[in-house]
Amino acid sequence: MRNATRVMVSTFGALAGVAGIEHGIGEVLQGNVAPGGLMILSWPESEVFGILAGEPAMSIVPNLLATGILAILVSLVFLVWATMFVQRKHGGLILILLSIVMLLVGGGFGPPILGILVGAAATRINAPLRWWRNHLSIGLRRFLAKLWPWSFVAGVIAWLLVLPGTILLDLFFGVNNQSLIVPVLTFSAFGLLLLGVFTGFAYDIQRQKSSQRTHSTSG
Repeated sequence: MRNATRVMVSTFGALAGVAGIEHGIGEVLQGNVAPGGLMILSWPESEVFGILAGEPAMSIVPNLLATGILAILVSLVFLVWATMFVQRKHGGLILILLSIVMLLVGGGFGPPILGILVGAAATRINAPLRWWRNHLSIGLRRFLAKLWPWSFVAGVIAWLLVLPGTILLDLFFGVNNQSLIVPVLTFSAFGLLLLGVFTGFAYDIQRQKSSQRTHSTSG
């Protein structure tokens, strides 16, 4: 399997990018109008997004059409960078900077926060991970490495339950307790993301050690 940290970054980076694009589409559809202030709603009139309170966002651009276009473009660049170029030098830092821009131009709040976490994890792609080597016992590293595929899958499912899951639960099953469902799913999604990152580090350490043993044996 490839570098676990890279897989995590690319997968969750894609999810953040798509979510940011979705915010932008809602803002574009509101047309060439000025927002009421810094805080906006991406889908204020949509019953579908009612479970998500119309998807709050913010924008420093005094026009919703321009805000939406910028949100789509920045989110698209974020998605492409996360999936194709993040392994390059300063790749993680670029993701973090794009996340901040996404936040300021209507990309919502969840996608930029997810993007910042993903960008921070991206700085560890192919890193020696010395701190983790020194502070995790061999047995714990092996356990976490075996846990990584499961935590990764669980994390992806949790984020899909947040969006579009909350909307589908509301539309088809009438599950619309906004004060309970959304926070529970959101906190679970962030928690599983962090677990996936930590177990991914352990997996990469084990992969590096296996690679070193292979090279020493072949040498």
